[in-house]
Amino acid sequence: MTDDCYAHPRLAAIYDALDTDRSDLALYLGMAQEFGARRVLDIGCGTGVFPLLLAGRGVDVVGVDPAAGSLDVARAKPGGERVSWILGDATALPPLRVDLATMTGNVAQGIVDPPAWRTTLRAAFDALRPGGRLAFETRVPAARAWERWTREHSHRETDVPGVGTVTTWVDVLDVSPPMVTFRWTYRFAADGLTLTSDSTLRFRDRVEVEQDLVSHGYVVEEVRDAPDRPGKEFVFVARRP
Repeated sequence: MTDDCYAHPRLAAIYDALDTDRSDLALYLGMAQEFGARRVLDIGCGTGVFPLLLAGRGVDVVGVDPAAGSLDVARAKPGGERVSWILGDATALPPLRVDLATMTGNVAQGIVDPPAWRTTLRAAFDALRPGGRLAFETRVPAARAWERWTREHSHRETDVPGVGTVTTWVDVLDVSPPMVTFRWTYRFAADGLTLTSDSTLRFRDRVEVEQDLVSHGYVVEEVRDAPDRPGKEFVFVARRP
C-alpha cells in the first residue's frame, strides 16, 4: 500500500507544487559527483525530481516507486524519457550494477515494516557494484520532529497553476515510538473537494540503522549531518565491499 499523497492522481499531480523547496537534494547531487557515479538507482523516486536532475547531468538513472500516480507525473515531465522508471518496490528491480543507490526525503522512514526494510537493504546491496554506495537520510528521533507537525504550523494556501487554490495542513494521529502516524488534509477551492492522506514513519536511531546495514553486508563509511537541517537528520553512507 502506498500513501494517497503519492498514489492518488489528484494529489500526485500537485505534489511538486506543494513541496517546492528541494534544497535537500543538493547533498545527494554532491555525493553523485563526489563518488563519480555514472549510474544511479533512486529507490522511492516519487515524481522524479532527483532522477531528472541527475539525468540532466548525463547520469544513467533508474527510478523505482510503488505509486503509479507519482510515476505518471515523473514520466510526463520534460526529460522523463531519459530515466528508466520502474513501478514497484526494490524487489521489482531487474539485475543492475549501479555506482550509487539513494533514498531521499522520507523514503527510508516510510518503510516501516521490518521485513520490508530488510528486503530493501538487501535489494539495494544486490544492485550495487562492488565499491558502490548506498546513501539515505532519516530524522534524528531525539529531535522529535513530530511535535511541530500541527495545524498551526503547517496550515497554508497554495495557488497551483491549472488547479487553483489548495489549502493544506497536517495533524498527528498517534505517537507510539518508534512509529508516528499523521494525516495531511487537502482542500481544493475550485470544486470544494477535500482529500486526506495518512502516513506512518519509523524513527530509527543511529545504532539501529548501523546494525541493520552491517548485518546486510555493508560497510558504514560515515554518518553525515544534513546541511539543510543540521542536527535533525542522519545521512548514512554505506559501501558494498
